[in-house]
Amino acid sequence: MNEIDYDLLSKQALSLCEGGGDSPAFETACLANVSALIFDALHDVNWAGFYRLMPDGSLLLGPFQGKPACMVLYAGKGVCQAAVSSGESVVVNDVHAFPGHIACDSASASEIVVPLRRSDGSLWGVLDIDSPVKGRFGEIDRIGLEAVAGSVGGQI
Repeated sequence: MNEIDYDLLSKQALSLCEGGGDSPAFETACLANVSALIFDALHDVNWAGFYRLMPDGSLLLGPFQGKPACMVLYAGKGVCQAAVSSGESVVVNDVHAFPGHIACDSASASEIVVPLRRSDGSLWGVLDIDSPVKGRFGEIDRIGLEAVAGSVGGQI
């Protein structure tokens, strides 16, 4: 496996999202660029993107790279909602063994979901990354992607 420089990736994500203000158009552009950055930097991934937390607790699809995805993820179902419920990152080595997994892409075998927080600590969405390789994501990925999420989250 190729080693990912998560420190550099986090700095790049931050630089893509700095200085644009709080307009919805800027937020979309920031998330689009970061999803492309992650998709390009990580090996063995087939989807990388964002879901935004809605007032009703559902997650609405945001910018992403990969095949078309589920538009709405309802509260209480799937890996992304597990991360929202716990407020912590969720690493799933085999998505087919995860109770309630939502298969947007049948080729996905493993997944990592990282909650996104604003600078005030409030949860506003998740970073979701899928891989066609079982066990693709480990502790180094979790820590590194949490840093990337922190870089992005505080800018939105």
